[in-house]
Amino acid sequence: MHLFRSLSKKSVLFLFLILIPHSFQLDAQRSSIDARNAPEFIQPLLIYEYCRILTSPKYTGRLTGSVGFTEAALWIETQLRGWGLQPMDTAGHYLQGFPAAYSEIKNASMTIILPATADSAARKFVLEPVKDFLPFFSADSGTQSGKAVFAGWGISAPELGYDDYAGLDVRGKFVMCFRKTPDPSDDRFTPFNESRRRMSIAKEHGAIGVIALNDEVLAHPYGDRIANFIPVMIAFKTADMILEEKGTRCDSLKAVLLRTKKPSSFETGTVIECTVSSHYHPDERGYNVVGIIKGSDSTLKKECIVIGAHADHCGQFKNKIFSGADDNASGTAVVMEIARTFATLNVKPKRSIVVVLFGGEEMGLKGSEYFVSHIPQKFSKVAGMLNFDMVGEGDGTNCSFSSPDFKNILIEADGPVGTLQNTHLMKKDEALLSDYASFLKQGIPCLSFSSNGPHLSYHQTGDTLYRLNPDIMADVAILGFRAAYIIANRE
Repeated sequence: MHLFRSLSKKSVLFLFLILIPHSFQLDAQRSSIDARNAPEFIQPLLIYEYCRILTSPKYTGRLTGSVGFTEAALWIETQLRGWGLQPMDTAGHYLQGFPAAYSEIKNASMTIILPATADSAARKFVLEPVKDFLPFFSADSGTQSGKAVFAGWGISAPELGYDDYAGLDVRGKFVMCFRKTPDPSDDRFTPFNESRRRMSIAKEHGAIGVIALNDEVLAHPYGDRIANFIPVMIAFKTADMILEEKGTRCDSLKAVLLRTKKPSSFETGTVIECTVSSHYHPDERGYNVVGIIKGSDSTLKKECIVIGAHADHCGQFKNKIFSGADDNASGTAVVMEIARTFATLNVKPKRSIVVVLFGGEEMGLKGSEYFVSHIPQKFSKVAGMLNFDMVGEGDGTNCSFSSPDFKNILIEADGPVGTLQNTHLMKKDEALLSDYASFLKQGIPCLSFSSNGPHLSYHQTGDTLYRLNPDIMADVAILGFRAAYIIANRE
């Protein structure tokens, strides 16, 4: 049982106040630890404190490319350096930069004008930002007005025998479409399950914007800016007002599309008016924060185990900050605590440990894709990748694995921890789910950890520090440390 669970609230507060100011650097008076007692060194309160710092308003939601994200990356660098992790190159760099253009959304408005019917005149509804709609955070500035056209999944793939745009004129109109694909089991559709692809297809057909339909409105920084094009997301309840004239609703329409696996596109009489004010930053940089713990074996140290999590999130909209506590301050904090623990071992594992806190995940795995193409030259092989994403809510751990071999290691690692609840084999259609996908594409075996949730405020302003459970994060950290140690030492 963790100390945090066994203390009263007053005792926890007292411990928190005396421990935190001195805890980020290694205690010089504390003896080194070995692999057997290392998990006891993992501290729930420290992990929680890392999360508190990362979700601070001064980091403005950690949108890659922004000043807030860069300052958060510099803070992480300071911690890794202080714990004794080595830089990634001989020049002493911990930050690995990559291009990260982004848009800063200043304001937005959206109005839907429903057509007149036999029973009523045309009706006008002004939508509330964040609650009813949000522009994609890649949206261009400007005003667009046009009719709404429903185009299924927004896919145009005649070569696959599927085209939501067939016989549909979307010129000067907004294209409404669901996310995902008509057949999740068909890997051929996987490349089309991307916002960049949907937006470019809509633009090529003459549309002025895309309206993504989702159960709830989510912040969405993924996608590239397209000039004179406005992508937005609206909630099902809002879209249902538009679909009412066709006698259908989002849930039933989506069910039909999934069942038939055939397009069912149509025009509506609704007019959409949307205005976005944004500032485009085309030349900014994102960063991966990289720290290395050198292996102890003269030969195997040239191989490495990557332990990673994305440190970025969605930024802010006007005065509303998407602080991203669960997604993914939690994973970042867990990786940091694993790094701190590995750094204290008196005998390091045989293979090297490379800790990476990625930028650009929310933009489409930009940071991890850059990293796998620019792995530090001192390493001949990446022997495995452990990914931590959304590990802060719930009371148990879920993990996906890329091979039966890694599943066996996972189960062995969980033996004394007892936190593992669900496991599943990674699927090919998980290409954009998290940073492990960039490694999986290169044939690198992976484990990806998450907590069992329920992750209620995913990509919403409600994803705050108050939702996090320090004990589940500590359990995930212990499980991750043990799994990484086994992989790093096996023959």
